[in-house]
Amino acid sequence: MKIVVDYELCEANAVCVGCCPEAFRVEEDDTLTVLIENPPESLRSKVEEAVRLCPRQAISLEET
Repeated sequence: MKIVVDYELCEANAVCVGCCPEAFRVEEDDTLTVLIENPPESLRSKVEEAVRLCPRQAISLEET
């Protein structure tokens, strides 16, 4: 799987960080960084929760 972020929509609310800090980080300048673009299957449930809970629906998953 591959994490895709629409940075035009992203407001860096950090909901994704709360769900999966292994894959997401909000920087000091309030921008989102994806730490693991292709996370392992062991993080799937956390990443899917981040996608589901994103207030702006800025995160999606692509199957690779």
